[in-house]
Amino acid sequence: MKLNFKNIPKIMFFAMIVFAQAKCSSSSDVVDPVVNPPVVNPPVVVTNDVDFWLTKGDQSALLAKQTGVLGFGTTSNSYANIEVNASQKYQTVDGFGYTLTGGSVDVINQLTATKKSALLQELFGSGENSIGVNYIRISIGASDLSASPFTYDDLATGSSDLDLAKFSLDKDKTVIALVKEILVINPKILILATPWSAPLWMKDKDSFIGGRLQTQYYDVYAKYFVKYIQQMKAEGIVIDAVTPQNEPLHGGNNPSMEMSALEQTNFIKNNLGPAFKAANITAKIIAYDHNCDKPEYPKTILADPAANPFVDGSAFHLYAGDISALSNVYNAYPDKNIYFTEQWTSSTGDFGGDLKWHLKNVIIGSMRNWSRNALEWNLANNGDFGPHTTGGCSTCKGALTVTSSESFQRNVAYYIIAHASKFVPAGSIRIASNISGNLQNVAFITPSGSKVLIVENDGSGAEIFNIKFDNKWVTTSLQAGSVATYTWK
Repeated sequence: MKLNFKNIPKIMFFAMIVFAQAKCSSSSDVVDPVVNPPVVNPPVVVTNDVDFWLTKGDQSALLAKQTGVLGFGTTSNSYANIEVNASQKYQTVDGFGYTLTGGSVDVINQLTATKKSALLQELFGSGENSIGVNYIRISIGASDLSASPFTYDDLATGSSDLDLAKFSLDKDKTVIALVKEILVINPKILILATPWSAPLWMKDKDSFIGGRLQTQYYDVYAKYFVKYIQQMKAEGIVIDAVTPQNEPLHGGNNPSMEMSALEQTNFIKNNLGPAFKAANITAKIIAYDHNCDKPEYPKTILADPAANPFVDGSAFHLYAGDISALSNVYNAYPDKNIYFTEQWTSSTGDFGGDLKWHLKNVIIGSMRNWSRNALEWNLANNGDFGPHTTGGCSTCKGALTVTSSESFQRNVAYYIIAHASKFVPAGSIRIASNISGNLQNVAFITPSGSKVLIVENDGSGAEIFNIKFDNKWVTTSLQAGSVATYTWK
């Protein structure tokens, strides 16, 4: 019988075709796009593992958090490596900060209450918009960045006060008040206190400039320190440590006082140390507090068997010498601590040049040479680089310049410290990292387990490099003179 397709309805025709295809195909040949979708490799998604903040020497980026994605991987390349090793640990970090001079307090107090409160939160708070300063240095009496020189027991020429009956902190009441405000924000901040001069009646020269402490007043001067610490404690301020004298080899400042290594040794072992012990003072005694060109000074003190037990460690500045002097002293006395307590930035300095030098030496250099802290000099001053004493530093630029009651500007020292203080809290531990070419760096592990790497490109050109950790790495880059802080869990 011959089929006549014209007589078959269309719907039946299509049914026959489908039935025939089904009968002629095995089940293994059928691909149902819903039941058996085609295999397609998903796109590779790189998650961000490392956050980083950048400051450039040309100021086009200032502690700016970057938005690029840095994911750890294992794809090899030929770039230089900075390898971070958290299993190799060094010193514990106490903190980063500034000297809160009397002049700093004067200009900060010129801000309106609202602006001042916001500034203190920015400096000493722990929030996202704060830089977390957790260590300050203050002067016992005036420094050269006070409006005028003074001590806590100033008398008429020819007078003395062996019982310290006239001792008074009143001339520092504004400093005390501001420190109390800071302590409300950060009750755990560490405070180092340092004298620029003893009262003139104790010196062999009736002048705030230079002179030496007379041996007959060693004992009463030790009691002066005790009284200071006790009265500050009564104000609610705990002094964590003292140095016997700021820059004891520089007698030309106003105020200042010279003290040789042997004089400081004798003062510590015979007077200051025993006075602290008798009064149950727990504040640390830190020796020296001057430049890196004289490591023999603190080593002389630490070599004395009677002075050594009273001394916690040695403090340094870097207006002369090399930062490696810190390791020189540490290697000789590894049971004693190392501190870096002062470095200034000049009113005539260049932002980019100061950023490079200070990150390389003050932050990275001091930490890689065993320091527990790193402090820049003056926190704040006005547009004329004051207040300061007559003959005091007239070119010291603060981390901040207060320009009016409503405004201030952040200078290079602000960013120098912030690149560490914002990310490396007290109790962090320095861990191993290698120096690779021009990439100066230092690494830490924080109490919460985060890793922090601070890198400064000290070269003349941009650098592409890997940050290697736990057999994985991220690839990043830094322009010449730039600084970056990298953090990861």
